[in-house]
Amino acid sequence: MKTIKAAFFDIKDIEEKYLKENQPADCEFIMIRESLQEGLDKHLDQIKDADIVSVFTTSRAPAETLSKFSNLKMVTTRSTGYNHIDLEYCKQHNIPVVNVPRYGDCTVAEFAFGLLLDVTRKITNAYNDLRNGIINIQEHLGLDLNGKTIGIIGTGAIGTHAIKIANGFCMNILAYDPYPKKELEEKYNVTYVNMDTLYRESDIISIHAPATKENFHMVNDEAFNKMKKGVVIVNTARGEIMDTQALYIALKNGIVAGAGLDVLECEDILNNEDQYLMKVDCIDPNCLSKTLLNHKLLDMPNVIVTPHLAFDSVEAVQRILNTTMDNIKGYLSNNIPNKVN
Repeated sequence: MKTIKAAFFDIKDIEEKYLKENQPADCEFIMIRESLQEGLDKHLDQIKDADIVSVFTTSRAPAETLSKFSNLKMVTTRSTGYNHIDLEYCKQHNIPVVNVPRYGDCTVAEFAFGLLLDVTRKITNAYNDLRNGIINIQEHLGLDLNGKTIGIIGTGAIGTHAIKIANGFCMNILAYDPYPKKELEEKYNVTYVNMDTLYRESDIISIHAPATKENFHMVNDEAFNKMKKGVVIVNTARGEIMDTQALYIALKNGIVAGAGLDVLECEDILNNEDQYLMKVDCIDPNCLSKTLLNHKLLDMPNVIVTPHLAFDSVEAVQRILNTTMDNIKGYLSNNIPNKVN
């Protein structure tokens, strides 16, 4: 039987250990620490004939990159989202793309509230001041979550867990989703409303919607202008859902009091700045302006930014790897699960 070659990119220690221990006998796993773009440049001769390519969201997989694999049979992303992969190219070349539909429901929701507490109680700012020998309690006056109205955009698996946590903080819960869940209304006293009402009445807005074409820049200038002055925004979904320039302006003019962001538009440039600076002519000019705005956000004291790691718990990574292995075994048995194209 022919040995199947699978190239894994964006690999960390915990993933490498798992893959070595669970590699099927008829597979050759090649594990690469770098992103797809950087790893391909370094290891092209070794991996160009790979049957399977496995990436994470920190890798972009456009047609020009995927076309360098002469024997590509499947692309697997170790994430729920797959907007970093050129689905049209894969469809045209009969290459199935598979994902991990669920792995971080509670993981991401918990992290969203970690960001929320950091912003509303100014925890990072207080810690940084204390390290510098500054103690100014009044400067770090915060807000209670108890009794506040939180607007949850998207009540899928992660949004549902966010609602459960909000209920534990005794918050008033508004929600928007095209497909309301009656059980959330009954069990957690959730009120489904339209987007305008959610924007108008929420003290806090937490985004848990998917990155679809319809949701691109859903939170934009028009949306911010409908919000309460002093609203707090949390985004652990996808950067493209929120217009970065509109957020920056809303922060500067005080409509938004603070933001907790685990995702940004064009975040892969921030994650790989040295690599992109070597190829600056290849960067979308729109992404260059977004990157400048991202650096502005990083400098704002009322904004907490983390590098897209809300998913990253020991338990969630284990679920990701288990499902990824199931996807590969499905390919081997001609019964591929979790296809998205």
